[in-house]
Amino acid sequence: MSTTRAGIRWIRADLRARKGQATLTVLVVAAIVAALIAAVTLLEDGTNPWRGLFAQTEGAHVWFYTKDSTAQVVATREIDGVTSAAGPYRSAPATVVQDGKKEPAELRALPAKPPAVAHPVVTEGRWLDAAEPGGVVVERSYARALRLRIGAPFTIIALSGERHSLHVRGIADSAEQGFYPEWTPGLAWVLPETLDRVEPMLGRSQWVTGLRLTDAESAQVVSQRVVVMLDDELQRLYTWREIRAAMELDNRLLGTLLALFGVVGLVAAALALANAAGGRVLGQLRDLATLKSMGFTRGQIALLLLVEHGALGLLGIAVGTLAGWGGTVAVLGTTSVAPMPVLAILAGTALVVLAAVGLPAWRGGRTPPIPAAPALPPRGHLSRLARLALLVRLPPALVLGARDAFTRRVPAFLTAFGLAVPMMMITIGLGVWATLDNFAGHPEQVGQHAALHVGPGKLTAVEAERHVRADRDVRAVYPGVEVNALAPGEGRSVRVRAIGGSTTDPYPFPVVEGRMYAEPGEAVAGQGLLDLLGVKIGDRVRLTVGGSPLIVRIVGRAIEPDSDGEVLSVGLDSLAAKDTVPPEFYALALKPSADPSEVAGRLLTESSESLDVQIVVNPADRLAVIRVVIVALIAVLTLIGLANLLTASALGLRDHAFDLAVLKAMGLTPRQVMATLVTGTGLLVVLGVGAGAAVGASVVTGLIDLQGHTSGVGAGIARPPSAMTLTVAVLVAVGTALAVALIPARRAARAQVPVTSR
Repeated sequence: MSTTRAGIRWIRADLRARKGQATLTVLVVAAIVAALIAAVTLLEDGTNPWRGLFAQTEGAHVWFYTKDSTAQVVATREIDGVTSAAGPYRSAPATVVQDGKKEPAELRALPAKPPAVAHPVVTEGRWLDAAEPGGVVVERSYARALRLRIGAPFTIIALSGERHSLHVRGIADSAEQGFYPEWTPGLAWVLPETLDRVEPMLGRSQWVTGLRLTDAESAQVVSQRVVVMLDDELQRLYTWREIRAAMELDNRLLGTLLALFGVVGLVAAALALANAAGGRVLGQLRDLATLKSMGFTRGQIALLLLVEHGALGLLGIAVGTLAGWGGTVAVLGTTSVAPMPVLAILAGTALVVLAAVGLPAWRGGRTPPIPAAPALPPRGHLSRLARLALLVRLPPALVLGARDAFTRRVPAFLTAFGLAVPMMMITIGLGVWATLDNFAGHPEQVGQHAALHVGPGKLTAVEAERHVRADRDVRAVYPGVEVNALAPGEGRSVRVRAIGGSTTDPYPFPVVEGRMYAEPGEAVAGQGLLDLLGVKIGDRVRLTVGGSPLIVRIVGRAIEPDSDGEVLSVGLDSLAAKDTVPPEFYALALKPSADPSEVAGRLLTESSESLDVQIVVNPADRLAVIRVVIVALIAVLTLIGLANLLTASALGLRDHAFDLAVLKAMGLTPRQVMATLVTGTGLLVVLGVGAGAAVGASVVTGLIDLQGHTSGVGAGIARPPSAMTLTVAVLVAVGTALAVALIPARRAARAQVPVTSR
């Protein structure tokens, strides 16, 4: 019992003597654990809002649009695996006018009694009521985009140009489609009689049907049977997988980034813990020898060291768990953190921490029981670097520093490696930042040559084209349409974008593989579409657009940030005339100095708000949160690097505790002594930071392009950090490290040397 009590007092005294280093260790481990928990939560399907919405709404697994509500549509309920169905419901396109802005909408007719399958869940207000035929229930993301509140006016413009005034009766969640504006048009529900009044022409409507299945995995098979049964009647089809992917809102990209930083950071943190524990053991040799002479066994001393250093790591794990859970609740608004992956993270991190401090603890237990054993610095031959410093006649302080840097080769390697790993990840983070900057500064390189999409609205196509071509800031005008096409053998719809011509005035899609199309019947595709259809450049593809076959040869791969890259881009002359006349919109390329918001406002004013003007959303705007994450992770990696550096500095000062008198007796001034100590640490800093930056710069583009390929956007989007940025980052890292190393070196150089040392 007395041995246990003495060991606890010794641990407590040692921790009090190094409060800063202990706190830094806890923070490093906590930050890594929090990042890993956030990563696995983002990558886990449980964070996807689709799952909860689907369960709440008793959602349908397959949705499809048809020209009419024929007996064939009703017969799809009898397909094997279908348990129940929603609809068919009549649906009509419209435009919502709110605060001078026009947004596309889909009005869907539902009864006053919510259906059993795929029923929207009202979160604000009330559901439709026959007593209020002017009421409308708006899907929540669409209502948020339009800033709608309960009771607010809901002004819509039908395809005929006639305006109708409704009011918002309720706001609801739904698993029928993705969030607006990533998924357009926005969704709003009205009573059947209200839709008959707004859009009396049945020819301008579609019929929407949803099928709920016994097994979600059979959605593909059921979709293919629907395609066969309905044939030309089918307009569009999608499954729960596309809806779930649309609702992820870049969670997987952010999760992958956090996971990469977290795993590599864990390796760096393990090195920092091992260095810190090893350095403390070397600095406590006298104390450990004294404990041995007091009766402590090897196992007891090793256990003491393991408890002391391991407790800091385990405390960091506990703090990181709370921070990770709290962060996911605050940011994602969900408490459903996946238990098994989190437990695996905690167990794995605990094992890494204990393994990192276990070896130094074992070495400490082997300390001989000689209380007065002096902690002499290690001896050895001059390193090649020290010999080179002598040959070029560098000042004595630098020569001695070069000698001391690699005296302990294993700790020197661990210190340099421990600095190289964080610097490598910082370089990768700067590469991600540079890629986002390229998205923002050069949207034409990610398929956004046009800054505005302008629909005719209440004007004819000819009048709309005249307005947009007359604007002084418009450089080019590309008429275009977007249609849904049924993919062969996939039982689902993909997007076909037709803008400009094939031979004259083609839209400049960013083709990174193959070539741009040059004649009708040729197309470029996103990586996601190539993967979906299992085709490659040079293959022919047969799609179905509105009952008409579309046969094209894919001649190139384009960067495609929309719809997970599942987009086929062609010229207008590749589609049938019925699908392109009149154009659905005009894509406007502006002059470099033009402001899209200013041009949009001017077009609306000059057309008396008759045009439908939309500003194209840049992918960098949707990924802005990644910049915040990069800054936070760089701060964590900096802490890890500083922890390694402090350990290296402490070890260097220990080795030179008895050399200070000798150095001063040799005639070195306090500044020269300080330069000697800083040089020894600084060489390791330069080596580690330089190697880490070089490795990071060599792999960053490959990693980003790999992520682009797997996400469907496609390879070719990566941009490395500029030479200036990388140089500044290296100089800042080295300068900060040297400034930190300078503090203990100055204190040691100014310390009074004891008489016994003289």
